[in-house]
Amino acid sequence: MTMNATLVLVPGLMCDHTVWADMRTHMGATGLGAVVPDHGRANSLTQMAEQILQRYPGPLDVAGHSMGGRVALEMWRLAPERVRRLALLDTGFAACPAGEAGQAEVDKRYALLATAKRDGVQAMARVWVQGMVHPQRLSDAGLLDEIVAMFARRDTGHFEAQIQALLARPDATAQLQSIPGQVWLVCGAQDSWSPPAQHEAMAALLPQSTLEVIEDAGHMAPMERPQAVAQALLRWLQSPAMV
Repeated sequence: MTMNATLVLVPGLMCDHTVWADMRTHMGATGLGAVVPDHGRANSLTQMAEQILQRYPGPLDVAGHSMGGRVALEMWRLAPERVRRLALLDTGFAACPAGEAGQAEVDKRYALLATAKRDGVQAMARVWVQGMVHPQRLSDAGLLDEIVAMFARRDTGHFEAQIQALLARPDATAQLQSIPGQVWLVCGAQDSWSPPAQHEAMAALLPQSTLEVIEDAGHMAPMERPQAVAQALLRWLQSPAMV
């Protein structure tokens, strides 16, 4: 007898259940039965993945958003026999680049951390969110306030730990090439941080994949277009399991 899988929705940098909340209502009973892990102060992707695997035993259907996509990939690397389905949303696969490009990323992330330490996480989030949603949603006070409030539930210790995890991220090229089953890729069409081209590159590496681009959405697609993302994930959950 095949065990039912736990649906795990993995949040990204400084995010929590709020990222998935509106989307889950459009998924009906499937979404309401999902679990959303808390990364706590874990400062590596491996530690985050291990925490989730330990907390939720048995087979898993894993969807990860942004940094959560990288955690989902790490879960598959650590326990491929347990990950039945894998969906990666608004995420990436490359390591932090070397040279000037890498230093620019380090500087950008630590500048945000400095803002959070000086002015508070909420003030930092007001800066961060400007490049993370569709440009037309920058006037949507309700959406922006929800994202900022989510960030403000964390402190600078959480932020610093997760920055460390992201800067030490591994290159997942070989990992993507080795995943035997269908992987679902979902991306906001106007995601400027993890653009569609990045997901097309992942699709080219994966032996089997489906790429769904969500129109009129930026990096926070599950919050910007929850119904469209929910429909994509329902199609994913109806696809054949990898294990």
